[in-house]
Amino acid sequence: MTDALRYLTGFGGHFESEAVDGALPKGRNSPQRPAFGLYTEQLSGSSFTSPRHENRRSWLYRMRPTADHRPFTPYAGAKLFAPGTVKEPLAPNRLRWDPPGDLPAEADFVDGMVTMLANRDPADLEGAAVHLYRASKSMDRRVFVDADGELLILPQSGTLEIVTELGRMEVAPGWIGIVPRGVRFHVEVSEESRGYVAENHGLPLRLPELGPIGSNGLANPRDFETPVAWFEDRDEPTEVVQKSLGSLWTTTLDHSPLDVVAWHGNYAPCRYELARFNTIGTVSFDHPDPSIFTVLTSPSNVLGRANADFVIFPPRWMVAEDTFRPPWFHRNVMSEAMGLIHGAYDAKAEGFQPGGLSLHNLMSGHGPDLDSWQKAGAAELKPAKVENTLAFMVESCWPYRPTQFALDRAQPDYDQAWTGFPKAKLP
Repeated sequence: MTDALRYLTGFGGHFESEAVDGALPKGRNSPQRPAFGLYTEQLSGSSFTSPRHENRRSWLYRMRPTADHRPFTPYAGAKLFAPGTVKEPLAPNRLRWDPPGDLPAEADFVDGMVTMLANRDPADLEGAAVHLYRASKSMDRRVFVDADGELLILPQSGTLEIVTELGRMEVAPGWIGIVPRGVRFHVEVSEESRGYVAENHGLPLRLPELGPIGSNGLANPRDFETPVAWFEDRDEPTEVVQKSLGSLWTTTLDHSPLDVVAWHGNYAPCRYELARFNTIGTVSFDHPDPSIFTVLTSPSNVLGRANADFVIFPPRWMVAEDTFRPPWFHRNVMSEAMGLIHGAYDAKAEGFQPGGLSLHNLMSGHGPDLDSWQKAGAAELKPAKVENTLAFMVESCWPYRPTQFALDRAQPDYDQAWTGFPKAKLP
């Protein structure tokens, strides 16, 4: 790990950065003779003709063109990463998992990845997937690239150094790292690390609109940090593992592909500290829908319906009067995959552990368990702070399907969380 990492700030902004003075051309995107014999390459995260506010692209000035590689062949490692979901009819049951004790051991970030939930075919350019990882060693002379979608990486224990084509960023528990679709990277660790990865196959994540909230609140663009240019000049065999159309493929280069000497654009990796999220809530009665906790969103083709929302439930004040403060009982048309970074979730008294996962698919009734409901109903409603917790949700309009690995390890008694509720007594 290194303490000398530097960052540019602002989400979705147009940045420029060079690791060698003079490597970035001025006034030209693709000059006839780039400085130092570099190769010009445009990396596009949207169609060329997307509206200006939707257009995502960066110009890269690299030591070798990305086109220089041999044919890809099927990758034999990471057998639990992108294996496909169960094909038989899925019962509309609520599901929950303890942190799996049998994630791959002595593996790096890619080989230690296990897919738990997924929806849609990545070729649809819609949908999302949720993975867990256990990284016990750094990726040595190998990089990973996801052609199916962008990756939102959430460490639960252990700090990751994510080394990308456009720069390096350190991502610790309590932070997220975002690697755009098509960007190559490897992950270094100094201790065993675990966490979650949300894979977004749809439109790139962006900040949600604020509407009546106004110009401030939720995630602030200035708090997102993009790494400065950095490159690796290494002429030795380097494996490239690529995820494409739901499968993993491999090829070997004779050099490191992390050789971008300079770049400019608005399509770049970034990191964000979740503690900087400005939580909005009520100061009168009731409490807002959980959408008020949205950090980032990927819209679908239906206005107001998200392909994927990344939502957090951080420490916050609760002050509303005559209000049931935990999440109420509810059913909705969105499907909720939830994880826990640390602490306890305020709607479940037990059974939901840091590193675990739960799934409530569309129209699946859920809410607080009996103990949480009883305590919330009897609590003295004075200002109280929810502390020492950080939960998150990857919500999607598409129903999730678990993998066989996930289905075989689901808690067998999760439905018992909602037993024992007394019948209402009518006059």
